[in-house]
Amino acid sequence: MREALPHSEFLDIFEEGLALIVQDPLLCDLPIQVTLEEVNSQVALEYGQAMTVRVCKADGEVMPIVVVQSATVLDLKKAIRRYMELKQQREGGIKHISWRYVWRTFHLVFNGERLEDDKKKLKDYGIRNRDEVTFLKKLRKK
Repeated sequence: MREALPHSEFLDIFEEGLALIVQDPLLCDLPIQVTLEEVNSQVALEYGQAMTVRVCKADGEVMPIVVVQSATVLDLKKAIRRYMELKQQREGGIKHISWRYVWRTFHLVFNGERLEDDKKKLKDYGIRNRDEVTFLKKLRKK
């Protein structure tokens, strides 16, 4: 009968195994504290089942957001939120973002066209793998 490993030894073995997995060329882009969702997204990208949409913020930061090929605008918005939440967890910083405020204040824009219909598919707007979508501040109505 095998002995149970102490928790600390188990964690060490697990982290070593995870480090080996992350060194795989397919997964090398992923952070060391990778989530299952990030691994699945990367695999889907390799099999052509997903695409990367480059979302540009006003400060110049470009966020590589992975969504399935049949994603809607709402799926993209949810993926942006997940990306930002994971980034905040890893880097610290701002603890809360009001996404209601974000979507009331900014449009997502592709080739000059606002992505206003949350139910419309990204491909219907002509968005393909590695295309850039930008945040654009909405004009205030007086």
